[in-house]
Amino acid sequence: MYQGRREEAWHINKDFPYFSPADVDVVILSHAHIDHSGNLPNLVKKGFQGNVYSTYATRDLCQIMLADAARIQEHDCAFINKMNKRRGIDQPEVYPTYSEQDAERCMRLFVNIGYERPIPVAPGVTLTFYDAGHILGAAQVCLDIEDRDDGKKKRFLFSGDVGRGDNELLRDPVPVPDVDILLMESTYGGRFHEAPSRDDETFCQAIREALELGGRIYIPSFAVERTQQLLYLLNRAYHEGHLPLLPVYVDSPMAVSATGIFSIHPECFNKEVYDFLFREQDPFSFEQLRLIRSVGESQALNRMDGQAIIISASGMCEAGRILHHLANNIGNPKNTVLFVGYCAEHTLGRKIIDGWKEVPILGKQYRVRARIREMDSFSGHADHGELLEYFDRTGGPKSNIILVHGEEQASLALANALEERQANPVSIAQLGSVMVL
Repeated sequence: MYQGRREEAWHINKDFPYFSPADVDVVILSHAHIDHSGNLPNLVKKGFQGNVYSTYATRDLCQIMLADAARIQEHDCAFINKMNKRRGIDQPEVYPTYSEQDAERCMRLFVNIGYERPIPVAPGVTLTFYDAGHILGAAQVCLDIEDRDDGKKKRFLFSGDVGRGDNELLRDPVPVPDVDILLMESTYGGRFHEAPSRDDETFCQAIREALELGGRIYIPSFAVERTQQLLYLLNRAYHEGHLPLLPVYVDSPMAVSATGIFSIHPECFNKEVYDFLFREQDPFSFEQLRLIRSVGESQALNRMDGQAIIISASGMCEAGRILHHLANNIGNPKNTVLFVGYCAEHTLGRKIIDGWKEVPILGKQYRVRARIREMDSFSGHADHGELLEYFDRTGGPKSNIILVHGEEQASLALANALEERQANPVSIAQLGSVMVL
């Protein structure tokens, strides 16, 4: 699902201007995050009939995430249409890209395999997933290809989104050997995280400072992996006495459902969480936690008294209940909005982080008076140095290197760094281009 400027993103997601969905033979899905999976129902709706290959955990997450994405689109479109009509704004009605039924039909096409289990997916093409350490079920996509032209075997690797390693929950990315062609993400090219991946004390200090203002703490969070990472950290912080015992609300039906899925996929956890899961109890549940599903309960949070931590999707503030929480609370200087993940250029989250004094939320302008704080230690993406380490650990000649999944300056910075450390050409993929393997 393309994200960025609204009109451009809407056109690309709705119309597939660069290819015909009916001509696609196979989809191989690296992981469940909506920027990677979110337009699959529309792909099927527009004619795709092949298999969608993923890991087991990715499939289970997509089951809830794609249906949730459809509901969010339907709800947000209805809300915007209602507000435009109420204000007398003469704008054409907006419609969701796909429905919940489209999402369900898409799930019928999924074929699931475990990590490091090779499977043929097309004539002369064998797929193997390797753990990417990014979110639950995230994979690097390895294709062993029998080249029809020269009779040689070639190994293609798509990095997927590369995790940082030393994650609170997940295993480290697995090095893949003998790679000839590397398609690599570049999200954090040229940028370094301010803190190591495990920085519990900085997080606890940010919470304590926010509580001193006397208001509530709103954390826009990806429903998958980031929310569970926060819950595990808060559980541990409360248990060890690092934070006062205040209520924590997870206000995202999808995040609530995703948390349940995490507990049934121990194959993705690092040893610490794996042992905790089997030895003691649910690592994502504690006495102060309240899970919010209904709209009424969500609305009631804006009327309640007292301090609390409210975690709500989406992490980039482009959809979901966080929009309503921001609309009701971003104007209160006692409140804190704590960002714990990456926000792409042109998204609402990026505008807030960049210090916009007034931001558009659900068709209306709101003054930003709340305290804004950003932490990137929770980022699921490897930074510049960690991407270079990933590249070095990836084996093989890597004779063809193509960068994707990065804003222009980030991709250029990583490309320059890679060219300085090795002799093979590095190119940056262009939207709509075709690559012949």
